[in-house]
This record gives sequence, C-alpha cells and structure tokens, in this order.
Amino acid sequence: MSGRSASWCYKSVSVAFVTLLGCAALIGLAPSVRAQQRREREPNSVYAERRAKLAAEVDAPIVLWGLTGREEFSQAYVFAQEENFYYLTGHNEEGAAIIIWPAAKPPAGEANGAGGAGAGSDALFLPAKDPAKEKWNGVRMSPSDPGIEARTGFPTVKAFGELRATVERLAKTYPDLYTILPYETELGGYPHEKEVVDWLQLAAPQAKLKDIRQQIYALRQIKSPSEIAFLKEAIELSLDAHFEAMKMMRPGLYEYQVAAKMVEVHAMGGSEAEGYAPIVGAGPNSTVLHYDKLSRKIEDGDIVVMDVGAQFSGYSADITRTIPANGKFTPRQREIYEIVLGAQNAAMAALKPGMDLCRRGDKSVYKISYAYINTHGKDQHGKPLGQYYIHGLGHDIGLDVHDPGDYCKPLEPGMVVTMEPGIYIPEENLGVRIEDDVLITDTGYKFLSERLPRSPDEIEKIMAEGAAERAKSGKKE
Repeated sequence: MSGRSASWCYKSVSVAFVTLLGCAALIGLAPSVRAQQRREREPNSVYAERRAKLAAEVDAPIVLWGLTGREEFSQAYVFAQEENFYYLTGHNEEGAAIIIWPAAKPPAGEANGAGGAGAGSDALFLPAKDPAKEKWNGVRMSPSDPGIEARTGFPTVKAFGELRATVERLAKTYPDLYTILPYETELGGYPHEKEVVDWLQLAAPQAKLKDIRQQIYALRQIKSPSEIAFLKEAIELSLDAHFEAMKMMRPGLYEYQVAAKMVEVHAMGGSEAEGYAPIVGAGPNSTVLHYDKLSRKIEDGDIVVMDVGAQFSGYSADITRTIPANGKFTPRQREIYEIVLGAQNAAMAALKPGMDLCRRGDKSVYKISYAYINTHGKDQHGKPLGQYYIHGLGHDIGLDVHDPGDYCKPLEPGMVVTMEPGIYIPEENLGVRIEDDVLITDTGYKFLSERLPRSPDEIEKIMAEGAAERAKSGKKE
C-alpha cells in the first residue's frame, strides 16, 4: 500500500477488503512517501501469489523488465508502469526488473545464495539510490532502503546493475529463459519488449527465449476481489462524470468543454488519469468511433456520443452514453437509440458463463445483438441496419481499457467486460453507442454501471433538470 496517510485506513469503504489486508503495512510505512507509487494497490501477497502461479507453470526462469522511464520525452509524460509487470509486482517506478524462478527446478547456485535468492523464490531488481536525481524527481525505492523486502513483498531485492550477472549465471544452468516476446510487427511490438529481448540475447546468447505472455494474459482475465474494487471505483467516478455531462449539455458548448468537465469530475474524485483519451463526438463526429479532436461547436439538433472513462489505481472503466444536444431526441434519433438499447438488453439477457463475445458460433452474445439491430429499423434506403454496426459487442477491461481477452473464449466468473452495441450512419450524421461494464458471475452477471440511466426518457429528464438548474442559477446572477 502507498500514497495516502494511515488515517485513510479507517475511512475507506469501497476498497475495505484491500484495506484490511494492507493497512498494517501502510501505517508503518506512511511517513515514507514514494512519488511514483499508485495511491492504492493490492496487498503484496496477491502479487506474490500471481508470481507463484507462473512459477508453477514453467521449467525455466522468467525475466521481465518494467518500463525505464525513458519511453517518452514529452514534458507532459507521466510515468505509468507496463501492465504485465505491474500485475506481477504492484511496482510503479521506473527501471525495475524481476526474475521468477521455476517452482519445480530452482537452480542450485541461486538456492545456495550465490545469486541471493532462495529456492523457488523470486527477486526484484531496482535502480541504486540516486539522491541527486531524487532532488528533481522525488524519492524512489532502492535496494538499500531499510525493510525494502517487506515493503515490496519480494524475498530478495537487489541493484539493477546485478541483473546481468545473475542472468549470465542462470544461462549456464538453464537452456531456456522466459520473457515477453515482442509482437511480430514492423517495429517489434511494444518498444520495451524488443529492448528486453535484445538485452537478453546479449546477456545470454546461448539461451532459447520462450514467450510467457499468454500465461500472464490468462491470469489477468480473471479479476481478484481487489481488482474488482478498483474497477468499481473507476466506474463510479465515470458515472458521476456522465451525470455532470448530461446536466451541462446544451447547444453552443464545444466538445472539449464537455470532456473537460468530465475529466475534472474524475480527478476531483481520486482518478489519477483517464482510462483512454476522452471521446465526445457531436453530429457528424458521433459516427467516428475513436474521435479525439473535440473541436466541434455543438449545434442544436446534434446527437452527442460521450465515451469517457476514469482510471483508478491503474484500472480503467469504459462507459458510453449518447444524448441529444438540446435535451430532446428527435423521432429518428430516438428510433435508432432504442434499437441500440434493445440490442444491448437482448445480449445482456443471455450473458452468463459459457457464452462468448465471438462473431461466430452458437454461444455468441454478439450475434444476438447483431440480429436485433439487423431486424429492427432501416436506413434511408430501406436497407437493414446491421451494416452500420461496425465493431464488436464488448471486450475485457482491467489494467488496460482493452485488457487481454479472447473474444471467442467462453466467459468465466470473475471476468469484467463491456457491453457496447452501436449504430453509426454517416449519411445521417447519426451515431449511437451505449456502453456498460459488467462482472461475469457464477450464474449470470452483475451490472456494475447500472446507476447511470440508459432509457431515453430518463436521459431527457436529467437534461431537463440540468437546464432548470442553469436557468435558476442565471436568475440569481
């Protein structure tokens, strides 16, 4: 735990179970604030359990790096850890690495202390203490900090400079090493993945590198109780922001002004960042899926798509609502809106473990949503609307707003996914998307974003209340 004062431990409700597990450690460490660590994190035992699960699946060491802090040179860049590394460590500072020893085949030399790690354990490598740098960038964890093992949850914490010698020793014992191999793309995938592989090939040229990506992804798909709590916090902040956007919406505003209010609500509520660049698209921009210019002046008669989600402790919500700029849906806007809402309801009625988000197969909730859209309503030429449903029904959310997940894999309890059908008709400057976040349970699902109304009548009522509040405030001024 890190970030807040110890007194917070007795006040938090929404992540109480995280608090119960970690408050004792936080109280003891509260005076030693770390600039880059997230305000809240899971208990060390949770990260250790994840590493242990990986260790049980491999027959060779796993070597992973966090981000270096040099990935961006922009003055606006704020460090955030690579998600897989964070998932296994809870460490949000730059320049770190880990080695996870295989549970079944620990190396004799390391077990005997030559590498400083016990049999079947794992080690964290941190940058050495740098007081000069800390004057500019704040205090960082270092291997020489008192109690660093207890603080990080690693049995061994060493200087990053010792990583190469450790890897060289390991390569003499193991013919293979695991890491995250880069995607086969033009630039080698995520830049830091290629950097790690290049380094390993220099440090241990004789070792065969194997990919651990899918094993980590499999773990990330099922959310722990504390991950679900963080997602709920992100969702609640997002819902608050959408309520404010509905109340303030009116012709004459710019898209960026609506987004700015929503970001303000997130930040004031404790969100450290957005889950993704806010999307507020009015009129023709409502038909652009990932529109991010936010430069249009909202006009009377526009439909406005607001796809804006907060991040909390690294976990991202993903919420979309579509509303009329002037507070009243036109008949055509309402028709398309109600078709999208009907498709979402039809899909969610079938949502349970064993179903999937695939575009094919007998267990596809996507196919249910598509069939609904394609059999309700027509375009201006009398053709079915299925052609205007141009994306999938949903995806996993977590540390990434598009968290690892196979659309055609059966849904399991503990997964958190979006439900987001949409219709986008450029010819009519009419796009509608309704997006909600749900937790898959043993028997069905839990509707995590249900507090935010979806019916057009309720949306119009909220907007009318907002207009009345503005009018009343204007009279006082």
